[in-house]
Amino acid sequence: MSTVDYSGLKSNFASLIFTTNIPILRAYRKLTQLRPETMNSFDYPTFPTANGYMTEKIRTKYIQRAIAEKNLPENAHRMPQILTLDAPNEASKPIQFWQLYSVLGQDRIVDIVYRFYKRVFADEPWFTSVFANVGSIEHHVNTQASMWTDVMGGGLAYHGGEFRLSFHHTHNAMALMNQKGAERWVQLMVQTLDDTSTDLTDDPRVRRSLNTFLDHFLGKYATEFRFEKNANFGELNIALIKRYNFLNMSSDAIEALDENALREELIARGIDTTGLRDKQQLVNKALSL
Repeated sequence: MSTVDYSGLKSNFASLIFTTNIPILRAYRKLTQLRPETMNSFDYPTFPTANGYMTEKIRTKYIQRAIAEKNLPENAHRMPQILTLDAPNEASKPIQFWQLYSVLGQDRIVDIVYRFYKRVFADEPWFTSVFANVGSIEHHVNTQASMWTDVMGGGLAYHGGEFRLSFHHTHNAMALMNQKGAERWVQLMVQTLDDTSTDLTDDPRVRRSLNTFLDHFLGKYATEFRFEKNANFGELNIALIKRYNFLNMSSDAIEALDENALREELIARGIDTTGLRDKQQLVNKALSL
């Protein structure tokens, strides 16, 4: 990874301490020493995790939406492997964004946020001025890295939680809480994440999880501030749908499944269900496998 110029930032980082018991900005010590992971298999958590002020509430809201959009199974809110803050080691399973801290840790989160704000402060005046009026690049790195850490399972890092986040957007960033501002924000973040020198580890699931995290909040802001959500960050987490092993299920258990679950499982097995018009036909097909 190429060396990053952090002059002017590192001298100030040491004096920036969170108002919580998680001094995330100690991470500046290693910012120019980050190296990509080279492991072929995963052994998470790499970093210890804890709920932040926002973790549980944001996780609940996302799970509710993902269930409605059929990206998570209906019982996702009761599944330990989804609720946990530790990322799954199986490469076939997506990393939920509240599990990202277990993979990235403080150093990488701070590095990603700093790289983003370097782009922000070098952008056009109509965009940059809104951030500059609020504070320096150090201020923005401090606050946004703490918010990311808090949501991503790094502990109590963003004091004030959603109230603080809402206050910031309605009082400090209101000029950019529109489609034009959102599209430029997304553009600069995508450039940051696409940059090959940005260390996202060697786990390809990390980028999709970050995209899902950012997309969730973009959707939240688009609804709250009534603008069109046209921009996107790239590929999102793959859908995680509960699978059923009919061979290990009794007839009663198969018949207890609802019609949608039966149909989706048969389709996932490559079975054409267009001719199966009612639940009993679906049950009979499942029993015949």
